[in-house]
Amino acid sequence: MKPQHYPPTAQIPAPGQESVWDYPRPPRLEPANRHIRIVHAGIVLAETTRAHRILETSHPPVYYIPQDDIQMAYLQPVAGKSSFCEWKGVAMYYDLVLPSASVAAAAWSYHRLMPAYLVIKDALAFYAGKLDACYVDGEQVTPQPGSFYGGWINSWVCGPFKGEAGSMGW
Repeated sequence: MKPQHYPPTAQIPAPGQESVWDYPRPPRLEPANRHIRIVHAGIVLAETTRAHRILETSHPPVYYIPQDDIQMAYLQPVAGKSSFCEWKGVAMYYDLVLPSASVAAAAWSYHRLMPAYLVIKDALAFYAGKLDACYVDGEQVTPQPGSFYGGWINSWVCGPFKGEAGSMGW
């Protein structure tokens, strides 16, 4: 009998798809080479072709956007809220504060990173599930399941994904 929690059988990628089960551990950092756009309450918060993405086994990509391509006036650092990634370091969080809406801890960033990830220093990643719409090359993404995870799922990524029901032990 198999244990209650075990890594699943990966979906077979269709032509043009990537399997998150082919992503490495420790995670790989690479240029995204895609158009990223984030919108909330009718405001374009970020738009870039200069994002980087982190690819980690069982997780959909997380996109990190340079601050120069974000409307930073709408983001406020959250005092006292942080988390730790064994690969990247300590993450700091940002609230989104718009005239018509606020979103707690909508984004996060690393200010002091492990050497392999220095290119994303101060860049922000956003929780797609907390915002109205996040796009990669014009396709609206689906947020990674689970309230902690920040990956973006689109048609060229297949799973199953960490955060889905039964994935706690992966």
